[in-house]
Amino acid sequence: MADFLSKEHITANANFNRWLVPPAALALHLSIGMAYGFSVFWNPLGNALMGGDGKPLATCAAGAANFSEKLAGTAKALFATDCNWTQFDLGWMYTLFFVLLGCSAALWGGWLERAGPRKVGLLSTFCWCGGLLISAYGVYAHQLWLMWLGSGVIGGIGLGLGYISPVSTLIKWFPDRRGMATGMAIMGFGGGAMIGSPLATKLMTYFANGGNSGVWQTFVVLAAIYTVFMLCGSLGYRVPPIGWKPANWTPPATQKNTMIASRHVHLNKAHKTPQFWLLWLVLCLNVSAGIGIIGAAAPMLQETFGGALIGDASIDFAEIKKDEVMNAAAAAEGAGFVGLISLFNIFGRIGWASSSDKLGRKRTYFIFFSLGAILYCTATYLVGLKSLALFVASFCVIASMYGGGFATIPAYLADMFGTQFVGAIHGRLLTAWSTAGILGPVVVNYMHDTRLEEGVPFDQIYAPIFMVLACMLLVGFIANLMIRPVADHYFMSDAELETERKVVHEKSLQNGAAKSSFDNQQQQHRLLVMMSWALVLIPISYGIWSTLQKAWVLFS
Repeated sequence: MADFLSKEHITANANFNRWLVPPAALALHLSIGMAYGFSVFWNPLGNALMGGDGKPLATCAAGAANFSEKLAGTAKALFATDCNWTQFDLGWMYTLFFVLLGCSAALWGGWLERAGPRKVGLLSTFCWCGGLLISAYGVYAHQLWLMWLGSGVIGGIGLGLGYISPVSTLIKWFPDRRGMATGMAIMGFGGGAMIGSPLATKLMTYFANGGNSGVWQTFVVLAAIYTVFMLCGSLGYRVPPIGWKPANWTPPATQKNTMIASRHVHLNKAHKTPQFWLLWLVLCLNVSAGIGIIGAAAPMLQETFGGALIGDASIDFAEIKKDEVMNAAAAAEGAGFVGLISLFNIFGRIGWASSSDKLGRKRTYFIFFSLGAILYCTATYLVGLKSLALFVASFCVIASMYGGGFATIPAYLADMFGTQFVGAIHGRLLTAWSTAGILGPVVVNYMHDTRLEEGVPFDQIYAPIFMVLACMLLVGFIANLMIRPVADHYFMSDAELETERKVVHEKSLQNGAAKSSFDNQQQQHRLLVMMSWALVLIPISYGIWSTLQKAWVLFS
């Protein structure tokens, strides 16, 4: 078994078809990407316990008047079996997801380079799917701490390991198209909720009966489905031998001071470079400026446009909230907006990352920061003009650049530090995501609640928030501007590189078989390639269709 999981065992021969690797990565990322879709469980879980009168029991934080009392209610909810959970209680799982994702990726990124993606992918499978099973028991026994432990902590570790498992491998298989390669895989993480959320909703409906919400059964079924997908993906990983390159491709000639390194920086030295911390800031600010708004997309649209969403711009959102019919209609528009943003987030990952292969990574991030800042500033005026179509279009572009930032950063790292340790370096850089996952929502939600308490009209709440986010992007623009090629003394010598490759058991091409011919790629494994891509494209198509149905509300 140890040999079967080893990096040596999964080193491919020269004629292996590299197009088998992206669907393996997508299978993992589509599964763990369901972390984005966990909000579909909040309402059913919040009404899990019913009283004798058929009404939900009070929450553990009932009567809480301030933040400290809410925290006290959450502490009680961890072990109580006689009161319901609030969204505040359950929402901490999101925090655990992305904090643990960044921490686990940073801690075990170096092990990934030594152990290889198959072993790491399998461990991710056991953590993510095992965490779902623990959460299922937590729902069944009504123990919130088991949900936090299962999906939040153990599942969060699985997220981090699964997220970084394909990065280094894909970059080495696609040296000619680094951005496209990482974009294909990371697109899957953005698309996981697009598939998992409607599936989970259907499953809960199927299993629900009487006082049973059907959530724990849904967790069990999802765990079974994801186990199959993630096992197939993990076992499908292969790494290229040293010296492999695509057919008819010649590495571009590199000159001194270019932005693409021809050598490699050791993991232990990468974080000592100014480039690492500038890229950390670039990712953190790009994510911070997007994640807070994306998380509040539905209420933002409803509060900002109010009656314009239901055909009468003179009606304020405060009036809509009081009317059940109008409120439902506005909520449907908000759900459609969320669906559109999800689609642009997903397609932005593959679109922008692929474009960066031609534009260059630095220029691509310049576009993210400058265009994003312009769009946020423009949005403040579009609100006043009540231009719904242009407002929605602006945030769809912003969402695409938010996703594109995730997909482009691994290729940017490979350009700066070489490919030998890029997976581990990427893992450490993901602590920027963990930071942004707290910073962005805190800024947006704090400013929103403060202005709401001050009595600011709903349609004027978000204008200063947009300006703060635009300022974040301008700081990111400056950080990206300061990035220069890594200094020579940080790179490994040829002897040091050879030693590292021996430590991680990398194999070279044998008997001069350095040729990976285009003919071989076309002739070998063709049926297997088609089956592998069908395995991931069919559920992606289902997710896109489900999302478009929700988004159509905006145009109907």
